[in-house]
Amino acid sequence: MALILSIETATTNCSVAISKDGKTIVLKEDNNKNYSHAESLHVFIDSVLKASDINPKALDAVAVSKGPGSYTGLRIGVSAAKGLCFALNKPLISVSTLHALAHQVKNPDGVIVSMLDARRMEVYSAIYDSNYNEIRAIEAQILDENAFAEYLNQGKVYFVGNGVEKTKAIINHPNAVFLDNTLPSANEMSALAFNKYKISDTEDVAYFEPYYLKDFVALKSKS
Repeated sequence: MALILSIETATTNCSVAISKDGKTIVLKEDNNKNYSHAESLHVFIDSVLKASDINPKALDAVAVSKGPGSYTGLRIGVSAAKGLCFALNKPLISVSTLHALAHQVKNPDGVIVSMLDARRMEVYSAIYDSNYNEIRAIEAQILDENAFAEYLNQGKVYFVGNGVEKTKAIINHPNAVFLDNTLPSANEMSALAFNKYKISDTEDVAYFEPYYLKDFVALKSKS
C-alpha cells in the first residue's frame, strides 16, 4: 500500500490530495483568483491529512506538480513539498503539470492539447495522444488561427486548461473540442505519482527545482 500526498499550485487553483495506491481518497482545492497559496496550502495539507485520518509519518511519498506554470505558485508548492520530505524523510516525486492536466480529458478519441495561459497570446502547451503519451514536447508558443492545424486537420483535438478561453476565440475548426473552466488539480496527480513511486522515479530533494519553462520577469506596477 502506498499513501502519497500530492500538491498542485501551478495556477490559481491551490489543490492538495491524499491517494492510496494511485486513487484519490481526499481532495481539497480552491481556485482563488488572487493566488492564495501562501495562506492556504499548509492549511489544506493539514486538512486532508486529518480528513483521511493519516499521520504524516505514515505517508510513503510527497508528490508535487513541477510546472510549467506560475513562477510564484510553483515555488510555494515545491518549497512546501521539499520541506515535508526533509522533515519526514520521505521521497519526493515530481509530476508534469501539463501531463496531469491532460488526464482531465476522459476517454479521448483524438489528441489532447494541454495548455496553460501565459502572457498576451502565448500559452505553455504539450500534446498527447489518446493514451496520454506525449507526442509533442512542452513549448511556449504564440497562438494564431493556424495553431495546431496539423492535428486539427487529421482528427478531433481536445483543448484543456486555462489557455482554452483565448484559444477558442481565434481557432474555429470543426474538430476542435474545448473543455472550459479546467485547471490543474492534485486529483489527476494521484495515479501518475503512484506509477512513479512503483519504479522509484524520485527527485533529489536538495537540488530539485520547478520547471519554469521561461525565466521569471518582474513587471513594474502601473500605479
